[in-house]
Amino acid sequence: MSKASCDGCGRTVTVSGGIANLWSFGTDAGTVGTGITLELEDGTSHLLCYPCLEVVPDYPTAEDIERLEQVDEETSRVGTQRTE
Repeated sequence: MSKASCDGCGRTVTVSGGIANLWSFGTDAGTVGTGITLELEDGTSHLLCYPCLEVVPDYPTAEDIERLEQVDEETSRVGTQRTE
């Protein structure tokens, strides 16, 4: 699995697939990881951790992704303003 940062809150996430899962032979085939790439209707894609994925609206925009923030290790929320 590879590691990257969540585009919403900045947490380190693991992404399943790639060479690390080459020898899994079907066990956990692409199902283990802590993040997923979400493709939006505007054509952009964003890597999100599962806590961020749970709080974005049903039809998110890039602005919704920009407003995500980390609350703690297990939850995220959509803030009114993003701070770096």
